[in-house]
Amino acid sequence: MVTPWPGDWRNGLILVGNLEEAARKAARWLVEKTPIRSLRDWATSFSLWPVHLTTSCCGAEFAALYGPKYDAERLGSLPFTHPRNTNLVLIEGTLTRKMARVARITWEQMPWPKFVIAMGACAFTGGIFYNSYNVVMVQDILPVDYYVPGCPPPPDAVARALIKLQEKVRAGKWRPRDVEDKRKLEELMAPMYSKGSEWLKSLAAERLAEQSQA
Repeated sequence: MVTPWPGDWRNGLILVGNLEEAARKAARWLVEKTPIRSLRDWATSFSLWPVHLTTSCCGAEFAALYGPKYDAERLGSLPFTHPRNTNLVLIEGTLTRKMARVARITWEQMPWPKFVIAMGACAFTGGIFYNSYNVVMVQDILPVDYYVPGCPPPPDAVARALIKLQEKVRAGKWRPRDVEDKRKLEELMAPMYSKGSEWLKSLAAERLAEQSQA
């Protein structure tokens, strides 16, 4: 057996850094390479699952889209129940302040990549409620990928938006993004975020008290 001479690297430590962080960066670098990224985008384009979130009367057109006549499931889109298992939000018409908060919280719980389609004139112009004190424009709280005009928009128009979104995803033109001007968003969500932070503080205090008693 060869005895390492003084100063040999075998006498000391090998500084390898944070292996978990290095592995995460390597995986991210590998996924962004063309063959794997193309495969990922292709799979995502045929896995656009909208969450069940009926915000207004355009929900009837949403139901017709996934009914037997139009059968949007053949496009690879399947409505599902849980935000954390879906990647698409379809805003169906008017957004009141109450439902806008629900839509934003739902969107925040969804994993990336995630997308937004706004259907109906009321969603992004207010429609007949354009001057209402209680109506929120969807583009003020969510980053919308495609708008479907109409009152109500026909199901085939919404299907067209799904197809255009699929083309966008397959072309790799999507990036994680959010609302650019967040002033209205912060004003709308301030009560919800404050309640959430208070609940987290109380939960932390309870756990600390339990640990001190133990």
